[in-house]
Amino acid sequence: MGEIQDAIERADREAFTRQPPRTLKGRISYLLRQLGSARAVAAELGVTADSVNRYRRGARKNPPPDIAAKIDDAVRTRWQPQVRKRRRKRAATTGITVETRARFGYTAPIGTTDDGRFRRLTVHLPPAYAQRLFDAGNAGADDQQMRGIIAEGFKEVYFQDGGSRATGISDVAINDIDYLDLDY
Repeated sequence: MGEIQDAIERADREAFTRQPPRTLKGRISYLLRQLGSARAVAAELGVTADSVNRYRRGARKNPPPDIAAKIDDAVRTRWQPQVRKRRRKRAATTGITVETRARFGYTAPIGTTDDGRFRRLTVHLPPAYAQRLFDAGNAGADDQQMRGIIAEGFKEVYFQDGGSRATGISDVAINDIDYLDLDY
């Protein structure tokens, strides 16, 4: 996953109404309910079905750190899908807030500077950009395409202030992301 998709995932996790299972047995049992079989869970985690059954029974209690991280990630990505869906639907009508520190570059008219520089910005993007961002993520867009959507929103809202200034700026690009957080 890219930086934008990770930020969407973090924002989704903030909306959880309950915490996911904490014990290994609870997490494996949850994955078994979601995926249907030990073989499917094993394929997801990169272990054998026998290992999955040992985790479920409690015969094996401490998976290697990389497998434990995969289990945690698999549970969290499937946890409370209706809460995620409801929150994204609301964001598509109210917009999203993007907080980032990144290098922004743009194409500007001759005689002005278009050198990219680091900026720390917190900008509320209109609902259309939230919907486009979610649709692109669901369609499997790569990080560069999702950056383009956010950059276009920054161009309209921050750099051009809705068309009242810097109308000659085109092609805003986000490079060298230091951090990026979304709130919706």
